[in-house]
Amino acid sequence: MERHQLDAIKGLLTDMDGVWFVGDAPVPGAADALARLRARGIPVRFVTNTTTRTGDELAAKMRRMGLDVHADEFVTTPVATVRYLAERGVESIRLVVADSVRPVFARFRESPRPDAVVIGDVGRQWNYDLLNELFRLVMDGAEIVALHKGRYWQVEDGLNMDIGAFVAGLEFTTGKTATVIGKPSTAMFEAALQGLGLARDDVVMVGDDIRQDVGGAQAAGIRGVLVKTGKYRDERDARSGVRPDLILDSIADLP
Repeated sequence: MERHQLDAIKGLLTDMDGVWFVGDAPVPGAADALARLRARGIPVRFVTNTTTRTGDELAAKMRRMGLDVHADEFVTTPVATVRYLAERGVESIRLVVADSVRPVFARFRESPRPDAVVIGDVGRQWNYDLLNELFRLVMDGAEIVALHKGRYWQVEDGLNMDIGAFVAGLEFTTGKTATVIGKPSTAMFEAALQGLGLARDDVVMVGDDIRQDVGGAQAAGIRGVLVKTGKYRDERDARSGVRPDLILDSIADLP
């Protein structure tokens, strides 16, 4: 895809952290880029694997950085996971998520013998005892449902390991495969498209993760644009096997 082809785009899907900001600092030029999109009437959906904050909290964080966003523009994994569990007829769960998003799962009953183990990010609460408890529940028949299976993300002082390591560990020890809701799952991109009311050819996905953002979007039939901010690493991304439709230095370089 050539840069000039972005002029025909009717909607934008995009990651958050690493694209518009890193940690608590906006990417230079991000606010102006978003303002240009608003001026052209191009709707945006922030497709995020963040599991610890609601749309209201995410919007508030970005507004503090001078980014003009609204809570209803966020497509989050907790909401998509609730939809999946309801469609599956799940009634009881063992919920491993941040306290801030627990209310999203209020319709389900927590049980010592759950239908599903639901895994999000609990930060430093991860330890052997918690993993062993989840291992036993899965061995007793519970399904593994992961809000995402990310490898790592970018913070101010470097890369941090993500929850994918714990999900993979449970898969390895139990011999069961987790259902992954977040990117690169097609379900996340389809939910975002539904919110925009646009066809796949009318949008692009912009992200800093070549596998989750770009590769996931392409698997869903959406063109993927990689930005060289956030977790982007030239040599590592070149070995990924994913070929972005376009590479930009920054979200500020959107035409």
